[in-house]
Amino acid sequence: MKTLAAVVTEIGKPLSLMELDIEDPRDDEILVRIVASGVCHTDLVVQAGMLPVPLPVTLGHEGAGVVEKIGSKVSKVKPGDHVVLSFNSCGSCESCIEKEPAYCYEFMARNFGAVREDGSTSLSNDNSPVHGNFFGQSSFATFSLCRELNIVKVSKDVDLSLLGPLGCGILTGAGAVINALPVKERSSFLVFGTGSVGLSSVMAAKMQGATTIIAVDLNDDRLEMALELGATHAFNPNKTTNLIEKIIELTTHGVMSALDTTGLPDVIRDAVLCLAPRGTCGILGACPPDFEIELNELHFFTGGRKLIGIVEGSAYPDTLIPKLINYFEEGLFPFDRLIKFYDFENINQAIEDSEKGRTIKAIVRM
Repeated sequence: MKTLAAVVTEIGKPLSLMELDIEDPRDDEILVRIVASGVCHTDLVVQAGMLPVPLPVTLGHEGAGVVEKIGSKVSKVKPGDHVVLSFNSCGSCESCIEKEPAYCYEFMARNFGAVREDGSTSLSNDNSPVHGNFFGQSSFATFSLCRELNIVKVSKDVDLSLLGPLGCGILTGAGAVINALPVKERSSFLVFGTGSVGLSSVMAAKMQGATTIIAVDLNDDRLEMALELGATHAFNPNKTTNLIEKIIELTTHGVMSALDTTGLPDVIRDAVLCLAPRGTCGILGACPPDFEIELNELHFFTGGRKLIGIVEGSAYPDTLIPKLINYFEEGLFPFDRLIKFYDFENINQAIEDSEKGRTIKAIVRM
C-alpha cells in the first residue's frame, strides 16, 4: 500500500513529502494509521547530520494513531485500538528483562539504524529502498509499522492527536523526575533548558511535591511558562550575575536534583556545581559524539555528588504513558499547554519553528 512520508534526502535540507510504498506487516509487526506525530529535538539533530543515520530516511518517533492491521503473532493490540508509539528495544537483554528498555543493549542500533533487525526496510520509492524503522516507527508518515515492544494502547476518551509526544519528549522530561533522579517531596529541583522536556520536568517536579523548583533558560517567554507550570524561581543567565552562587544561596547548600536538557558541556558543569552534597545531576540532551564534560574533581567527590545519564526518562512506556495520561485528565500534568499543531504539509515550518524556539512542542497532524 502507499504512505505519504516526509523524507530526509540530504543532510541539512528540508524534508520532502513523498508517496512511498509500505510493506504489509510481518508476523510480529503492527500497521498503524498515524493521526499525529510530535517533532522532537532528536529529529532535528539527525536532520542536521549530528547523529549517524542512513539516508534517505523517514524520521518521526512521537507517533500516535489507530491500529489498522496486525501480524499473526501480535496479541497486545487489535485493529481499531488507539495507540502511542515509543522507542524501540530488543526485549531480551538484561535491561529489557528488568523493564528498563531505555537502556537496551541494542538501543542505538534499533532506534538509529533505521532498518529492521535483518537489515531490511519496509519503505521504498519506485523500488528504491527508503530507510524506515527510525525508533521502530518512522512516524512522519500517514502509515507506520511498529512492534509490540514499542506500542502502548491508550484510552479512546483522550484526544489522540495530543498524545504522540508522550512517547518520547514529554516522557523523557517527566520520567527523569519520577523515575531516574527521582525528585522527592519537599526537595529542591533545578532544570537547565525549558523546552518541552524541561517544562515536562517542571510539571513532574511539582507533582512530586518539590518545594523549590528552579528553571534556567535564555528565553524569557519559556521562563514565564515555567513559572506558570510550577517553577518557584526562573533565571536567565544573560541577565543574572553569579548564577551558580545565586542558586546555592537560594537553596542554602545547593539543589538535591538537577537536570540538564541542553547537552552542552559547560552547562552540565554548572548544573553539577549547583548540587548540594549527595545531590544528583541527570543529563539527557542529545549532542555530537565528540562532546566531553569537565568537572571539578574535588567538588564532585567530596560531596558525594552524582552525575547520571538518562535515556527516555528511564521509562517503561507501558506503565508511564497511561500514568501521564491519567495525570493530564486530573489536571495535574497540563502538557497540552506546550503544544502547537501544524498540518502535515507544513512539517518543515514546524521544524523551523521548533529549531528557532518559536514553538515549544510542535505536532504535525495527518
